[in-house]
Amino acid sequence: MSTRYKILILGASYGSLLGTKLALAGHAVHLVCLPAEADLINREGAIVRMPVKGREGLVEINSKKLPGKLSAGGTAGVNPSDYHLVALAMQEPQYRSPGVRELLDALAKARVPCMSIMNMPPLPYLARIPGVDVKACRSCYTDASVWDAFDPKLVTLCSPDPQAFRPPEEKVNVLQVRLPTNFKSARFDSDAHTAILRQLESDIEASRFGGIELPVKLKVYDSVFVPLAKWAMLLAGNYRCVQIDGMRPIKDAVHSDLEASRSVYNWVVKLCVSLGARRRKACAWLRSIRLSRWSTAGWRKTGRRRRDSGPSSSPSLRLPKLDIAVVRFQRAVPRVGFGHDAHRDDFAGLFAEEAPVVRRDVARLFEPRPQLLPPVLDGDDLDARGIAVGHDSVAGSAASPHVHQGGVG
Repeated sequence: MSTRYKILILGASYGSLLGTKLALAGHAVHLVCLPAEADLINREGAIVRMPVKGREGLVEINSKKLPGKLSAGGTAGVNPSDYHLVALAMQEPQYRSPGVRELLDALAKARVPCMSIMNMPPLPYLARIPGVDVKACRSCYTDASVWDAFDPKLVTLCSPDPQAFRPPEEKVNVLQVRLPTNFKSARFDSDAHTAILRQLESDIEASRFGGIELPVKLKVYDSVFVPLAKWAMLLAGNYRCVQIDGMRPIKDAVHSDLEASRSVYNWVVKLCVSLGARRRKACAWLRSIRLSRWSTAGWRKTGRRRRDSGPSSSPSLRLPKLDIAVVRFQRAVPRVGFGHDAHRDDFAGLFAEEAPVVRRDVARLFEPRPQLLPPVLDGDDLDARGIAVGHDSVAGSAASPHVHQGGVG
């Protein structure tokens, strides 16, 4: 590792996931958090548990056992100039809190490059997107004035794709990863600051934990639109959970009116495209839903076919050995096929203009009922590539999503 960077992370909940990955890569990380959290992390370490492909159960990573250093503390006594990079990992309303607000202002005045991993993009980042009226967006923030001192050139956004939570029965220094996908960051305006991100990307990629390659990588892209790929899913699902009289589950937010959800999703994608995002390949509405009510599922290689999946009329195509979802069937129903997918380092962009390439049938499934799934742009998760209509089943001309799994972690 050529340079050992010092990184300041505001927020120790979701921030501990990024911090642990950076410490594993050999860098020095300091988390800004509440006193009780800081004391526990400094005493026992930040503990992150995550699923790893091919292994049973969860792998537990304790920051005290990593080659880098991870510490924690409050807002007092932090000198922004001591750090090469700052990661913003708090919820947007927290930045107006006493102590945090003053630290944020000090960061802006010190001109330290800041990478946000918030769902709500910082106001200065929006200023980097052509066509966005930043002044018109100020009312969307709890207190937009906390961002006034920032130079947009020093702020970038990283899509918080990995899903994690604090188990309620555990101590506050424990974070469990539910969906181990990648952080996807846009570059900075400056080549020098972008070089920091690319070095961190490389170091995380090369890091191993006891010989194990862990998921949740950092990927850096040139386009300012990459971190916005999650917007359509967030607005169609997560944000519509908030009701005047309370909260509702995300499933209800989406499925109570699928047409309304589809309309919101597609409107957001069109908005991103109108701002300049490319329509090269897309996450259309169908890609944001997945199958449910399956029978016993398993994982197989694409170069093989399950013995109980029925005969296949397709010839062997010497397919790459990527993982796909395979379902044990109990009665004849439409088949699941699969198509090509972009490499994990090749951002899929917004919106698919080309039809998926279906190479062969690999398994059968039960009639699907859609559920929300974050759109997948780099082959990390299951997602629907298109629909196939089967005429050889009890379901008649039933449409079923094509499901694939890139298996690239």
